Amino acid sequence: MAIGDVKAVPGHDDIYYLDTGMYDTEAYGSVYIVDADRPTLVDSGIGTHYERTLEALDEVGIDREDVELILPTHIHLDHAGGAGYLAEACPNATVMTHEIGVPHLVDPERLVEGTKAAVGDQWTFYVDPKPVPEGRIEPLSDGDEISLGDRTLDVIEAPGHAPHQTMFYEPGGEVLFTGDAAGIWVPSTRDIRQTSPPSQFDLEACLADVRTIEELSPETLCFGHFGPREYDDDLMEAYKRTLVEWVEAVRRKRDELGDDDAVVEHFAEHTEMIDVWGETKAREEERLNTRGVLGYLDWRAKQDETEE
Repeated sequence: MAIGDVKAVPGHDDIYYLDTGMYDTEAYGSVYIVDADRPTLVDSGIGTHYERTLEALDEVGIDREDVELILPTHIHLDHAGGAGYLAEACPNATVMTHEIGVPHLVDPERLVEGTKAAVGDQWTFYVDPKPVPEGRIEPLSDGDEISLGDRTLDVIEAPGHAPHQTMFYEPGGEVLFTGDAAGIWVPSTRDIRQTSPPSQFDLEACLADVRTIEELSPETLCFGHFGPREYDDDLMEAYKRTLVEWVEAVRRKRDELGDDDAVVEHFAEHTEMIDVWGETKAREEERLNTRGVLGYLDWRAKQDETEE
């Protein structure tokens, strides 16, 4: 699957996924199109090349004026940065996202500042998000139901990756749009990798989110990064191990080196993902995830001190 390609999700011929070419990298960023009675987009990409999503709508046969819902799983700009652009191009669409995130999509100034601090040199791949008009955005919270006309999606909070993250679940166990709650699926290696960005990554909450996914046991997981795959218990067990082992690896390297910058560069230099994502993205991904764990370890230490 190449950048710009759109394909049906296997087993679900009315749900499609697009390779957005995020960070100029194949098989990293997904946007989903649900061809329901109320046509819906799940996630929006970073805003760069948002036209690819519009072209995918054309290919699927959905008029832009017919799109009714845009559902960012959370407001990190790799999932919500294109929401304002797509809302402008799809004039009848309502954006719906977690209530914490709504003000930041209406006025994205602080969101941009936080993203620049988190992603570092990767900002060169972004564009400034277009604000979503206040009258065209609605808040979501845990337990809400979103009607797509011929089906519903349940809203399930998944705050481990970020407190404003939700998953969208089709009752009956068929499809779960995971955002980043299930990690990063790498189709070429059939591997699942951690995502632990600053500044609100929480290991314990991430593990709880994975347990929620296990309880739902959907037929298909639709990853924000990247694409769909069938659910199985072993995959979720693997992701829980990945998270715990990743945090422990960063903790041990901090104890060894005693310098956070050196810890970040250690993991960037030793990434195994260059052949998959290219050198630039692979190294920056490691830097991002390492900084997130270091921040979590600091927060955890303060929590432990308070509890004592």
